[in-house]
Amino acid sequence: MPANKRPRRVNYAVNKKWPKSNGKVAKAISHYSKLQKRIWIEWETKWLTNAINIVLIKLKKYWIHPNNI
Repeated sequence: MPANKRPRRVNYAVNKKWPKSNGKVAKAISHYSKLQKRIWIEWETKWLTNAINIVLIKLKKYWIHPNNI
């Protein structure tokens, strides 16, 4: 690699002042409530069950209990 090339791995915004997880918790909560409404309307399908499992893993990661939603 020639010496006049800048390193690509250091290419990021240094002055970024917001967290990378901006809105992830709120989106996970709203996604869970939307899936619960779909289960109530469409009954429980395999796709909805898998989607609920994925959202429950996210909620567990953010330390949110589904009963509190």
